[in-house]
Amino acid sequence: MKIVIPDDYQDCVRSLDAFKQLEGHDVTIYHDTLTNLDALSARFQDAEALVLIRERTPITAALLERLPNLKVICQTGGGAAHVDMAACRRHGVTVMAGTGSPYAAAELNWGLVLAAMRHIPAEVENLKAGRWQRTLGTGLKGRTLGIFGYGKIGSLVARYGQAFEMNVLVWGREGTRQRAAEAGLEVAESQAALFQRSDVLSLHLRLNDETRGIVTAESLAQMKPTSLLVNTSRSQLVVPGALEQALIAGRPGQAAVDVFDAEPVIENSLLALPNLVATPHLGYVEKDSYELYFGDAFSNLLAYMDGQPINNLAD
Repeated sequence: MKIVIPDDYQDCVRSLDAFKQLEGHDVTIYHDTLTNLDALSARFQDAEALVLIRERTPITAALLERLPNLKVICQTGGGAAHVDMAACRRHGVTVMAGTGSPYAAAELNWGLVLAAMRHIPAEVENLKAGRWQRTLGTGLKGRTLGIFGYGKIGSLVARYGQAFEMNVLVWGREGTRQRAAEAGLEVAESQAALFQRSDVLSLHLRLNDETRGIVTAESLAQMKPTSLLVNTSRSQLVVPGALEQALIAGRPGQAAVDVFDAEPVIENSLLALPNLVATPHLGYVEKDSYELYFGDAFSNLLAYMDGQPINNLAD
């Protein structure tokens, strides 16, 4: 089968143990990202199978119209919101997804908390440039960790906060609040209270029509000038431009982000702000996670080729 794997930024897929599953197949891997429809359709023209790395390339109806040879799409991880399922049904394209893991993202999230609160990136650069101790960091013990969305990742980050002896405060939908209360955590009085009380506020919401833009300029203005906002979920949870203006205004005092509106980032004025710590969407980009995600994707593809029963998301 002719298999195409786009968006392998680090050129690492061939080095995975899981890649051995595709021995004997015609596999083409691309390391850059294309957004132009003509260029994408030319690149995928001969593909019978696409193995997608998370949500890096949207599969739209317009693109599917130009891919007559495509039979199956295998998604790494559990989500496929970037794939037009209705169009896949019309074109008879099977879509399969695997399992996900919250651990790599939660660990990266906590790394950003520590990096921002103790000014680690700035002090690394200071030391390399011959400057000694130029900042005064802030500890976590006894401070309030706000968790906006208590799902798999949010619950892990809450546990990390407890290990650091932080007071954990949770807000989200009714189910979120109930699960947090059952876990013995404090539930905020309201979304506004979560933003007002948190010293570190971490976003862990799925992106959908209800949550898009749920963090407004007014929300950010309610945060303390000493507080930190952390977003490793989706940048679109925040109203466009609101975070940059909030950081300039000083509420919150800092932000740490792993996600952006347009990725890969070529230029973004947010990155010029001194009170921002940022990473290039590294949350799930970790060896064990990749072995899990690609192992599932390749196993699904082989099951499809062998005619085994599968779960077609486009059904």
